[in-house]
Amino acid sequence: MDTLCSLSGLDPLWDWNVTWYTAHPDLTKCFQHTILVWFPCFYLWICAPFYCLYLKFYDNGRISISSLCCAKTGLALCLASFGFLETVYLLVERRRDIEHHMVFLLSPIIRSLTMILAMLMIHLERLRGFRSSMFLFLFWMLAVVCSLVPLRANIQAIIEEGFSADAMRFVAFFTFFSLQLAQLILSCFADQRPDTLKPVYVKNPCPVEDASFLSKLLFWWYGRLVVKGYRSPLKAEDLWSLREEDTSEKIICDLEKEWAKQWAKLQHRESSLNGTEARGYKLSEQKQLLRKLHKEQCAGFVLLRTLAKNFGPYFLTGTLCLVIQDAFMFSIPQVLSLLLGYVRDEDAPLWKGYLFAFSLFLLSCLQSLFNHQYMYTCFAVGMRVKTAVMGLVYRKSLVINSAARKTCTVGEIVNLVSADTQKLMDFVVYFNAVWLAPIEIALCLFFLWQHLGPSALAGIAIVILIFPLNGFIAKMRSKLQEVQMRYMDGRIKLMNEILSGIKILKFYAWENAFRERVLEYREKELNALKKSQILYSISIASFNSSTFLIAFAMFGVYVLIDDKHVLDAQKIFVSMALINILKAPLSQLPFAMSTTMQAVVSLKRLGKFLCQDELKLDSVERVPYNPDFESVVINNGTFSWCKDSTPCLRRINVKVQRGSLVAVVGHVGSGKSSLLSAMLGEMEKKSGHIKITGSVAYVPQQAWIQNATLKDNILFGCEKKDSLYQKVLEACALLPDLEILPARDATEIGEKGLNLSGGQKQRVSLARAVYRKADIYLLDDPLSAVDAHVGQHIFEKVIGPNGILKNKTRVLVTHGLSFLPKADLILVIVDGEITEMGSYVELLSRKNAFAEFVKAFSVSERKESATHKGTRKSVSRLSMTDFSIDLSQEQLISGDMGSASIQTMETISDTEQETDNEEVGRLTQADKAHTGRQAASLAYNYWLSLWADDPVINGTQVNTDLKLGVYGALGFAQGIAIFGTTVAISLGGIIASRQLHLDLLNNVLHSPMSFFESTPSGNLLNRFSKEIDAIDCMIPDGLKMMLGYVFKLLEVCIIVLMATPFAGVIILPLALLYAFIQSFYVATSCQLRRLESVSRSPIYTHFNETVQGASVIRAFGEQPRFILQANCRVDLNQTSYFPRFVATRWLAVNLEFLGNLLVLAAAILSVMGRATLSPGIVGLAVSHSLQVTGILSWIVRSWTDVENNIVSVERVKEYAETAKEAPWTIEDSPLPSDWPRCGSIGFQAYGLQYRKGLDWALKEISLSVNEREKVGIVGRTGAGKSSLALGIFRILEAAKGKIFIDGINIAEIGLHELRSRITIIPQDPVLFSGSLRINLDPFDRYTDEEVWRSLELAHLKTFVSDLPDKLNHECSEGGENLSLGQRQLVCLARALLRKTKILVLDEATAAVDLETDNLIQSTIRTQFEDCTVLTIAHRLNTIMDYTRVIVMDRGKITEVDSPSNLISQHGQFYRMCREAGLV
Repeated sequence: MDTLCSLSGLDPLWDWNVTWYTAHPDLTKCFQHTILVWFPCFYLWICAPFYCLYLKFYDNGRISISSLCCAKTGLALCLASFGFLETVYLLVERRRDIEHHMVFLLSPIIRSLTMILAMLMIHLERLRGFRSSMFLFLFWMLAVVCSLVPLRANIQAIIEEGFSADAMRFVAFFTFFSLQLAQLILSCFADQRPDTLKPVYVKNPCPVEDASFLSKLLFWWYGRLVVKGYRSPLKAEDLWSLREEDTSEKIICDLEKEWAKQWAKLQHRESSLNGTEARGYKLSEQKQLLRKLHKEQCAGFVLLRTLAKNFGPYFLTGTLCLVIQDAFMFSIPQVLSLLLGYVRDEDAPLWKGYLFAFSLFLLSCLQSLFNHQYMYTCFAVGMRVKTAVMGLVYRKSLVINSAARKTCTVGEIVNLVSADTQKLMDFVVYFNAVWLAPIEIALCLFFLWQHLGPSALAGIAIVILIFPLNGFIAKMRSKLQEVQMRYMDGRIKLMNEILSGIKILKFYAWENAFRERVLEYREKELNALKKSQILYSISIASFNSSTFLIAFAMFGVYVLIDDKHVLDAQKIFVSMALINILKAPLSQLPFAMSTTMQAVVSLKRLGKFLCQDELKLDSVERVPYNPDFESVVINNGTFSWCKDSTPCLRRINVKVQRGSLVAVVGHVGSGKSSLLSAMLGEMEKKSGHIKITGSVAYVPQQAWIQNATLKDNILFGCEKKDSLYQKVLEACALLPDLEILPARDATEIGEKGLNLSGGQKQRVSLARAVYRKADIYLLDDPLSAVDAHVGQHIFEKVIGPNGILKNKTRVLVTHGLSFLPKADLILVIVDGEITEMGSYVELLSRKNAFAEFVKAFSVSERKESATHKGTRKSVSRLSMTDFSIDLSQEQLISGDMGSASIQTMETISDTEQETDNEEVGRLTQADKAHTGRQAASLAYNYWLSLWADDPVINGTQVNTDLKLGVYGALGFAQGIAIFGTTVAISLGGIIASRQLHLDLLNNVLHSPMSFFESTPSGNLLNRFSKEIDAIDCMIPDGLKMMLGYVFKLLEVCIIVLMATPFAGVIILPLALLYAFIQSFYVATSCQLRRLESVSRSPIYTHFNETVQGASVIRAFGEQPRFILQANCRVDLNQTSYFPRFVATRWLAVNLEFLGNLLVLAAAILSVMGRATLSPGIVGLAVSHSLQVTGILSWIVRSWTDVENNIVSVERVKEYAETAKEAPWTIEDSPLPSDWPRCGSIGFQAYGLQYRKGLDWALKEISLSVNEREKVGIVGRTGAGKSSLALGIFRILEAAKGKIFIDGINIAEIGLHELRSRITIIPQDPVLFSGSLRINLDPFDRYTDEEVWRSLELAHLKTFVSDLPDKLNHECSEGGENLSLGQRQLVCLARALLRKTKILVLDEATAAVDLETDNLIQSTIRTQFEDCTVLTIAHRLNTIMDYTRVIVMDRGKITEVDSPSNLISQHGQFYRMCREAGLV
């Protein structure tokens, strides 16, 4: 190169004296004409082939030629022609001695060819749909930067020689430079959308798709949303649509294919293992268990591999950014070292100082840019992983079989979707730290060794000590956390039951017993939390003091081994900068490790769920409709609920003719519902063959209602045909109900159908099936929950020989004997076997069990008993009446939205400001400690700078021991102060959260019934779990962090101001800018957090519903529609999650730029004031200003966390303002202890409304019931029968009038005093998890003998004494491990145990077969002989021997008299009896 230059008459390529050792640096002419020109060109030529290869795989459609593209092409042509003109000019002018101008000739040729290549690249990108090019941006950037040196040279030449000296050359150069600059500016913009992308209309597309490379790098594209959020609160419609690659459909579509492949491999391996086992011998149980565990583990890793295959490549681009960021991070201390060396050297020229200062600034900026690109990639991948896992779990939950359903409860599945996906997202973010952190630590120690020699090993020793300590603490904390989570799970489970059975608690006045149980859990939970927080404080203190401890050890050893060792500014502050770098990987490593371990556990759990057994599609042969075949054929079928359990249906042989009505009868638990499940393919087929011809519609025994409008529940995904729809409504007796509902069929139904009565739910469920025009109808006792006359109506209009379904095949499970004569075939099931089959007449003539059964119930009874057997697995809470409550749509939907719009974030609302007096009180103590800790930190840092400036005498420093001692004392003081602070905040937080939880619990338990009907239980549970958890952990942690960093920031500012007071001029505007940016961010971020949490609840609600109604969804074949709905809900949630995490990146990039300006200010001011400043103080100022960027973003992050989580306090306190019931007890009440003695009840002009403004549920009721009277209350659905009972128990307060019991006005006594002295046997038998004993007597008021006596009277004694644990038998949630009849008898036992003077029976007989019914009736007649009994009756035969009957209609009493008199009057009661076949 030198020869080439000397040929052209130029100086050599490089000359140190020209470039470095001079006050006016410059590059040699040869360098300027060769390297500076060729370098950008070589970059383009070398990278172009690889880039073309990349473009080959990237195809996004073509971009049509736009003005931007034309401008770029035009400029590139101009630049190329410039080079050619220059070449021609040279060849013409200098053709004689051309060999002496080779350098000048080569450069333009290379440059012109490169410009042509650049132009080709522009068009290649356009053809591949590439809208903004990083590759070309870098090329133009390099070109412009390399032209800066010649630019300076030309400007100097003009100043020295004048423009006219070489006007032609100057004009050419400036034009060329301007064109390059124009290209650089144009490459900052993105081109228009490719043609293929245009037709798809997206409402509010995501601006990142239209953003240029530079905008993506700096997150400028996000700015519009921030401004919007600052001006007015964001709404859901302000958010952008998801990019295609982030949508559920795209992600899950790709993932499912991959997962299916991997899963097939795993299954294949499994089956080959099983094959060898089948040939050989049976495995021991232990081996089988090990094999199962191994399979689950494998499934976890297979899932990981699948995710890695799909999201790995994108994740690796992020990892690359991280590595580059690390390189910049480690070069900063090296530049700092040079800067401090410069400050010490008084002869160094000024420009070097500026060069080092700008290098520091540039490196810091690049480091933060790459860091945030990495974080952005991680969060984007995390978000996709979340979508993917949710999709897989949801699809799996639709196909798992019943055995798997038992092991995976609804709660667990929802947990997989919420908690475990979160763990995987954290794993994505922190995974790289696992391998990168050790490398970073090694590099730090290597550089420290360079500075301090072997003394660096002392630092390593400290690291090795701090690590195990923190590891040990982490282990203890995880154990404590397990304990805490166990208690929390117990508490939430109990809360869930309390909310499900709140009506029963209120009827029995049991709230206090359950409140104590909840508080017991809570106390244990908080104790574990307290221990954990104290351990955490030790860990924080040791970590925050780690910088000091490492420095103390290193400097101490360094100074003490050798007197000649001198600590100067360079050694101290470069070491401190390295130690600060060292802290990040040290803190990340344990966290990354634990996150990875948690992710492995979550993967195992997900794997375990995803490899659960699925329903076998081949267990039922489904054939399209064919009129010549039988509808259902079962040959020799044996079925069980799980693989290994005993069969619950044996030797089943059934042929159902097309169009026939088949009735299935048998006792409770004989296997009737199981037979229908077998037909649907829901059971394990052990042997035999099932064939179903045609489509199926199914009505489950327990109606499954979606949280949607009534119309949507009936249409269930079909299109609406008006005539059919009206016909169905009329046949299913839903028209009268529509009159009552506030918005007719557009009324929103609460979750689990909570604003419908049992009968209404069952009819809606039936209407859904009837609307489906299927070929086969499987009806699992649909007439159980409806009134007798309604049942008769539905049978005639829908199911019977003249109903809508008369030509369809109907399989009806029933307990109603009156329908049997009309059945074509009756199957009698006893203990899982079909003992008899035939028509009604045939079975009677055989005189077997069936004939006996029918005979036992006399004709009148048989006709009447019409169809009563209740919702066996009913867990839903019905509304208080058959009358439907007006739950306006707004209310149901806004359950979780309310808090979203509570306030614009301009001011924090009052609830937040008075978080809790105690909490505020606590924080003031913490503040004092904080100030102390920061003073200590400031002192020991300042002491270091004084030490660094200590003069060196004869190669040593004096009094090193004293200095080391002072340094150590100050450092340890800081550690103790930190520990004190964190403990104070933690304990304050615990006290506040205990109080907040107590208030919340009291408020909820004191709320009236109407509150629970209008508030979805999910919302309440969310308050008790997530919000309380945030108050327990998040808020105190956020406060600790925030206060710590705020004081750290003050310390940095004080140090910089001490070094260079002039910096105040810069710090002030920076602080204002900072506050400005931060206010924008906080406003938007909080709104996004709210929108995100609001859109999260529907995902879980939908999951919940789907898992519970999976059998119905499968029977109707609606899985694709539900999957689509799940996708939509997940996507909706992600639309607010995506801008939320980008907001953090936008903020961090902007803030760190401000922080880097502070670094620049400190460095430049130090350079300018070099004469007056000592190296020690410069080192202190610059090394501290380097920490600012990190501190700033942490302050905002922790501030936002606190502000977002403070919302939890607001949401928990929300329920303090809702309406409450009357007081439970009244002090000094005049109530006698044995009230009521007689049990007489009097109503005086009593009226009742469900809510102000609604119709009267009861109007002007005046009535007196004498003691020991037995009164039956009858009437059609919605007549106000149940309202009467609600009035007596004051579940609803009187709107006017009074009720007297034994002459005392019940409105004047406490609710518990009233409710504990009268008894109800409710319609829905609700049990709570816990022992049978707790379910009968939660307050432990009765002896065991009394409890056993009540069980004996309730005919449960034999059953309970056969149980292994007797009275301590654990009932499962909702009492699911007892049959419905048994649960009803437990409720009877409760009433017998309380034995009060007044008993109210609410349709208690609807849920049991006739024998159990007789048992209950006879027990009530004998045991409650001397009590007043009010029965809300559906079966009229049960009240025919009562003293009086009250007939109600539309809230009024129409007839009152003895049954015989009413029949002789031929009024409404007579008509009801005639319908029921009693007269």
